[in-house]
Amino acid sequence: MRGEQTPRLREALEDDIVSGRLRPGQRLDEAGLAERFAVSRTPIREALIQLSASGLVEIRPRRGAFVVLLGPRALLESFELMAEIEAACARLAAQRMGPADMAAICAAHEACRGAVAAGDEAAYYPANAVFHGAIYAATGNRVLMGEALRLQRALQPYRRLQLKVPRRMEASFAEHEGIVEALAAGDGVGAAERVRAHVVVQGERFMTLLAALQAEAEALDKAG
Repeated sequence: MRGEQTPRLREALEDDIVSGRLRPGQRLDEAGLAERFAVSRTPIREALIQLSASGLVEIRPRRGAFVVLLGPRALLESFELMAEIEAACARLAAQRMGPADMAAICAAHEACRGAVAAGDEAAYYPANAVFHGAIYAATGNRVLMGEALRLQRALQPYRRLQLKVPRRMEASFAEHEGIVEALAAGDGVGAAERVRAHVVVQGERFMTLLAALQAEAEALDKAG
């Protein structure tokens, strides 16, 4: 049961941090969070450890956990780097992948299709992560795959939250369709271009969402 609670708690805290409801530098009180979510402190502690691995939380010895958040410039630069890394993965995957690699990419793509058809954002994000991960694996380059996975984990909350922009999930899936077509055709240049555009769009959409959330928070502050 405790293991099932941790991902839910981590995602709730991710949303609070990325949306600004929890502010950079704010101390995260385990006891208060446990009371808020009606759980013991153990899954809260586990969720905070996972958040520290993604860079959203800093755990300071004998002082506790504190919110860390990328600023707008660092966030956009991180998405630019992610776009270039994923473009390189797509180019190599198109050149090197075998039938099993293509089957894994297509299976993940179909899982994304099912989530879109159901309008299920919660199911789409993990299927989307598997889709991108299958492309990394198809490169046959373990170092590149490791770097892509590392940055994917660091940007995970931002990539997940941008799916809340209206119609973004459907647009993301349509972009996947183009990526799959290029990979199936062995078009490394086309696959790289489509993946690069796909990831850069994520960053732009996130900034739109972040601006809307900040405006909403300011309106609530004024109303209070």
